[in-house]
Amino acid sequence: MEEEATTMDFSLLTDAIASKSYDKIADMCDNLMLQVSAEGVNFQNDWPYAVHLLGHIYVGDINSARFVWKSMPLAIKENQPEVIAVCVIGQRLWTRDYAGVYEAIRSFDWSPQIQPIVAAFSDNYTKKMFQLLVAGYSTISVQDTALFLGMTEDDVTKYVLVEGWCLDSAARMFTVKKQSVTTEQKLDPSKLQRLTEYVFHLEH
Repeated sequence: MEEEATTMDFSLLTDAIASKSYDKIADMCDNLMLQVSAEGVNFQNDWPYAVHLLGHIYVGDINSARFVWKSMPLAIKENQPEVIAVCVIGQRLWTRDYAGVYEAIRSFDWSPQIQPIVAAFSDNYTKKMFQLLVAGYSTISVQDTALFLGMTEDDVTKYVLVEGWCLDSAARMFTVKKQSVTTEQKLDPSKLQRLTEYVFHLEH
């Protein structure tokens, strides 16, 4: 048992979470899991599955998150509500249910360890969705914008007005302020296509 305790050393992971280096979590968990598996350690019951899943979700690697979920023991899936709650976020991302991602985030009372990672992911996700809207639209309704950014219509109005958008109060439509695209903001055309299809589905 003493050897097992030293093998399951989560100190680097704990440090990464404490320093908000959330983009490093997935790789750390993957590497540690490979290590303990190779050493024959029975790690499943003590493994931080919620953190591991969220690490992959945070960096947008939904395929790896699905792999972690599939390799998880059934007892963990059935008895750890927070693991299931993280998985629901992943499922919403996988099915491109943009509003559902925010619903999944809000519908669970996250533990103190997980809550800051979820909050950071939510913030990043909102920024990514905002960039997609800027790239994809010249005008968009207040209702659709609120849906995509996971806010109330009042909050989303404040958010986009600060970004330089204009509001037509009578038509309840925003005019999108275009931004100069830097090399780091290259848009994946397939993401834009999926976003357009999603809005078309909403409106028809």
